[in-house]
Amino acid sequence: MSDLRKPSTQDAAVRETATRLRVGIGAFKRRTQEALSEGDLTVPQLTALSRLDRFGSSTTAELARREQITPQAMGATIASLEQRDLVLRRPDSVDGRRSILSLTPAGQAAIRSGRSAVVDQVAVALAESFTSEEIATLDAAARLIQRLAELL
Repeated sequence: MSDLRKPSTQDAAVRETATRLRVGIGAFKRRTQEALSEGDLTVPQLTALSRLDRFGSSTTAELARREQITPQAMGATIASLEQRDLVLRRPDSVDGRRSILSLTPAGQAAIRSGRSAVVDQVAVALAESFTSEEIATLDAAARLIQRLAELL
């Protein structure tokens, strides 16, 4: 007998949901990338700033591990944030070979303001095309998607 089991209806439904999430989030991500205005923070930049805000000071390698990307890719993102004076790099007092990253006041303001052309565009689309109940559902879904992302 084969060790392969026949997928259950529940397994198929979970896979369908996973597929819809992947397709929907991918389309949302592409559309928001297209809508970036000059000077807006990119998704990787916002993610790095958010991580530093949420978890405190960190190294580039730690941020890269959390986001499951290469240290080189995170290094490029951090360099762009340093150029904009949103992140400060200082030597680690314990291990001088490492640098500790933290938000500057401007970086904290960028996170706190929540202002960007993309966020404004999404907010307008929500306000104009969705009911209060649908917006509440999307808010709940956004929290669950964030939790899911942390589990991957």
